[in-house]
Amino acid sequence: MSVIDLRSDTVTQPSVGMLDAMAKAATGDDVYGEDPTVNGLEAELAKRLGFAAVLFVPTGTMSNLLGLMAHCERGDEYIVGQQAHTYKYEGGGAAVLGSIQPQPLEVQADGSLDLAHVAAAIKPDDFHFARTRLLALENTMQGKVLPLEYLARARSFTREHGLQLHLDGARLYNAAVKLGVDAREITQHFDSVSVCLSKGLGAPVGSVLCGSAELIGKARRLRKMVGGGMRQAGLLAAAGLYALNNNVQRLADDHANAQFLAEGLRAAGYDVEPVQTNMVYVQMGEKAEAIKTFAAERGIKLSAAGRLRMVTHMNVSREQIEQVVAAFVDFSRK
Repeated sequence: MSVIDLRSDTVTQPSVGMLDAMAKAATGDDVYGEDPTVNGLEAELAKRLGFAAVLFVPTGTMSNLLGLMAHCERGDEYIVGQQAHTYKYEGGGAAVLGSIQPQPLEVQADGSLDLAHVAAAIKPDDFHFARTRLLALENTMQGKVLPLEYLARARSFTREHGLQLHLDGARLYNAAVKLGVDAREITQHFDSVSVCLSKGLGAPVGSVLCGSAELIGKARRLRKMVGGGMRQAGLLAAAGLYALNNNVQRLADDHANAQFLAEGLRAAGYDVEPVQTNMVYVQMGEKAEAIKTFAAERGIKLSAAGRLRMVTHMNVSREQIEQVVAAFVDFSRK
């Protein structure tokens, strides 16, 4: 029985073509700046996303951490969504390692932060308060795509209030494909952007931080400090280049499969949230553990959560989505 893993798009396996590119990658010592494939990946993403410099790092958590620490000093503050990855799911790294105070705000239904609420959260210039330095957004946010019009308003807002603007763009390319625009249409509004290559794009390891030459210079030093300096990292960068050149447009297939899954579950009577990209949220309540066990017996891996998230990706086919829908139908008849 083949396993259908819907826990995350981080579970993807490198394709034969990607493995071949990795095997043939030219390498050097990246800490010395001598790995040609890493340098090529960084230059390619700088060009594609419109930044002066890019830094290749092992994980998206590190990319976000370096971005926050490069923007903020000890005792500074960043404003962020209550459910944002940088606040909730990254071990409190900004606070623990950067001494940066998070100011979380409730996320709106469309995944955005209400800019009026952000304005109210900015601290006065008074030594009683942490210094508000940065606004951090996430796109996609739990599968939701931030509208381009909102990004433009956020950019104007941060300039007006003297803040920097960071994007956790772990799934930046899902957002771009959904909007039908080049990713640069999104990234142009930000001072720094983190992008994961190891989610829907299918690379086994790797993320990047994009920004100004000064910001990335600072982040490079911080990367070494937190143990992120890699040596012959071209093996991994080659996977990222392959992903960028081969796996971006196919994200639309994942979005279509997510829609198909959502429609099937709704037809079976489940409470399913609207779907935009590759994430399907289903309200399971107290049945979360039961459906996880029931599905596992049928070769389907799910997370156990009352608000169950299922994530489609390149290693899940339409036929397998049909099997998942059938399993949920059978569960509802128990």
